[in-house]
Amino acid sequence: MRSSSTLRASQQVETFIVPANGGFPNNDRLPVVLYRGAFDPAAGDLAGAMEGRFQEHGWSGGWRNGIYPFAHYHGTTHEVLGIAAGQVTVQLGGPGGRELTLRTGDVVVLPAGVAHRNLDASADLLVIGAYPGGRRWDMNRGEPGERPGTDERIAQVPLPDADPLFGEDGPLLREW
Repeated sequence: MRSSSTLRASQQVETFIVPANGGFPNNDRLPVVLYRGAFDPAAGDLAGAMEGRFQEHGWSGGWRNGIYPFAHYHGTTHEVLGIAAGQVTVQLGGPGGRELTLRTGDVVVLPAGVAHRNLDASADLLVIGAYPGGRRWDMNRGEPGERPGTDERIAQVPLPDADPLFGEDGPLLREW
């Protein structure tokens, strides 16, 4: 499915680093990349448009759901999250980490290792997630004994071949 008709030509792109925080390695090398208003909320089937766009650029293994209410991270892959409906406040980086409100149409790319959790969400929240090259994800919660093993796995995660929204010319590849 081609979804370019629902992708906005201009949107705000924000980047920031999430440093290590106790049991959460986060990622001090690759920034989180946030596309505010990437998709037009009035355009119709945002979930389908996001899935199509992510797949078009090689981000697959997708799912539709929410975001877990506990801090967790993936040590084997990067992750893209698109907000297809509703809004959510997520905390990045573990306890005391950065809080970020994501709304319908926003997309965020989390580098491997960045802890995230749902602090509060609207009842209609629908998140579309995917991974570059359909990589398999693991689940880590910052518990004793996870590191340094997860640190080693994070260091081996390859960079994606394409930005999940803009392909080979997207901001993600310039930032990473």
